[in-house]
Amino acid sequence: MSQKAVLILADGTTLFGNQEGANVTKIGELCFNTGMTGYQELFTDPSYFGQMLIMTSNHIGNYGIHPSESESNSPKIFGLICKEFSKKYSRKDGELDLKSYFEKWEVPAISGIDTRFLVRHIRKNGSMNAIISSDIENIDALKKQLSEAPSMKGLELASNVSTKEIYELGNKDAKYKIAVYDFGVKQNILNCFLERDCHLTIYPCKTPIEEIFSSKPNGIFLSNGPGDPASMDYAIKNVKVALDSNIPIFGICMGHQILALSLGATTYKLHNGHRGLNHPVLNLKNQKSEITSQNHGFGVDIDSIKNIENIELTHINLNDDTVEGIRCKDKKAFSVQYHPESSPGPHDSRYLFDDFLNQL
Repeated sequence: MSQKAVLILADGTTLFGNQEGANVTKIGELCFNTGMTGYQELFTDPSYFGQMLIMTSNHIGNYGIHPSESESNSPKIFGLICKEFSKKYSRKDGELDLKSYFEKWEVPAISGIDTRFLVRHIRKNGSMNAIISSDIENIDALKKQLSEAPSMKGLELASNVSTKEIYELGNKDAKYKIAVYDFGVKQNILNCFLERDCHLTIYPCKTPIEEIFSSKPNGIFLSNGPGDPASMDYAIKNVKVALDSNIPIFGICMGHQILALSLGATTYKLHNGHRGLNHPVLNLKNQKSEITSQNHGFGVDIDSIKNIENIELTHINLNDDTVEGIRCKDKKAFSVQYHPESSPGPHDSRYLFDDFLNQL
């Protein structure tokens, strides 16, 4: 029988359930994802670093863990909240059950939680920090520990998940040479480039732009990543210089926000973030909608781009009219807030990789 555990929210909401993953106490920002599949891709997405993930699908863990479905070399979430946690899995080529996987990487999980209630609570009250622990006899001490944790706004987290060393992928004689700024890049983004005859050089997030120029890439890619983009002065400075050089630039998620900030726009923290596999986005150029995969807690302020002459709005969220894509009118630079590599998710937006390469 599972040991009891507790989930405490920053506003004092306290929920009891079953301890499932590693028996450790951790704090992170609560966020939710409505995807029915693809939990391993989500758990290993570096953009989730520092966050507690609520999965609304009823059963989590029922198809186990498989190496080919990881977006990085380890889980990046700080904790999992779910209704039913499967200790066994049915997939024949699965290599590990979810409980053992979480224990290996010291990720706590709590099951038996009414995730529908919890998601409604966050939608109403906004994202907030929470703590997961099996130390249910010391609730007051846990609340004190939680109250001392910093909020996500203002946190620079990309350096925690970025590569520490430069590395290369793909054939050196490939048609395109792409420099990747790694703010927490997902493996399937790299795969989408490799499938298109690209040689990739992946750089730590704080690499000076002059070092990247010295390798003479055909273009620069700005990756996804965790934390507050406005705290990343080093990245904004580098991208400003890159824009002045007229080298083609493509950004996704965090990369989109960094590009916008480099062009003079501002960003802000969303009330509860956009995360899931089913967000509708309108392409303003062809007036077609795309069903997109998303994972972000910050966005580009639409009012801030209206008075910037060289920014064109290219995509917009059909749920709440937030910015989903921009293009620099006088440079070969564009970006989207959502995830065209769609892992997990639909493949409606993978044309964006081709659009970038066609500019090189």
